[in-house]
Amino acid sequence: MSRAVIVAPGGGFDKVSMGERAAPAPGPSEIMVRLHGCSLNYHDYVVVSGAWGPKEPRIPMADGAGEVVAVGDGVTEFAVGDTVVSTFFPGWLDGAAQVFAFGTVPGDGVDGYAREEVTAAATSFTHAPEGWSAVEAATLPTAAVTAWRALFRDDHVKPGDTVLIQGTGGVSIFALQFAKMAGATVIATSSSDEKLARLKALGADHLINYRQDAEWGRTARRLTDGKGVDHVVEVGGAGTLPQSMTALRVAGHISLIGILSGIAGQIDLMPVLAKQIRIQGVLVGSRAMQQEMIRAIDAHGMRPVIDRIFPLDGLVDAFRHQESNTHFGKICLSF
Repeated sequence: MSRAVIVAPGGGFDKVSMGERAAPAPGPSEIMVRLHGCSLNYHDYVVVSGAWGPKEPRIPMADGAGEVVAVGDGVTEFAVGDTVVSTFFPGWLDGAAQVFAFGTVPGDGVDGYAREEVTAAATSFTHAPEGWSAVEAATLPTAAVTAWRALFRDDHVKPGDTVLIQGTGGVSIFALQFAKMAGATVIATSSSDEKLARLKALGADHLINYRQDAEWGRTARRLTDGKGVDHVVEVGGAGTLPQSMTALRVAGHISLIGILSGIAGQIDLMPVLAKQIRIQGVLVGSRAMQQEMIRAIDAHGMRPVIDRIFPLDGLVDAFRHQESNTHFGKICLSF
């Protein structure tokens, strides 16, 4: 038996406890992983906090990484001792999206990775980037794959393009890093001048404090000599979408990823038609996208931005820190 975090039905921080769960020996095409790290995402928060609480006891957390300790018959991709990282959709291996909602997502529809050991299909994991710790690797499956898909699978960001990112959450910071890796110009928005300065240090070319500039979409467009940005990584949702459309160029691309400012609101569709805007909903990505992204990470030597690390039994404290909105980059667990 090994330690595991258990969220009682309905969720809520007062319904989180430590328990034990056994990981069986791996069967054919399975591996056993000694987990050492997880990372927090907004999706995990709504499950654990009770906003989208589970209907039955659930081990939370979609992102986990660790070391392979046993392999089942027929497994050739992994060996004992390999550092591996989980995938968000274990059944979406490649090709066009076929997954609806979160029924198969670890930590939501099925048990996740806030535990010390797990046995799962080998295809539920990929190799971690070379030289990365398990905690670093655990930052990737949700936030980084989302940013990668948005920029390079759903769109084709290239040198000379301009990408607008919103805020300093995990997806936005990975999008900044990937866009700079591709040779793009990045416009970053935040309500904090201190956080904007940190984005500048990571490579952001232009900074906009959206609390001080309510018409930040117009400002972003002016920064492109009136042409408009090529791609917006939209994490705000209904409340920020109008300004994102203002910032965008004709036939530009909006990756609709987050709903932090709301899921409903009155949206003027005329800019979508007049500008021929492409709006693509993004719900993470496939195992093949994760592998492609990790090959790029290995080639460029980038590292994740980690804010704070908590122990496994400090999961609620980690989410309380996330609630404070003072973090910059990923919040992680190490165990």
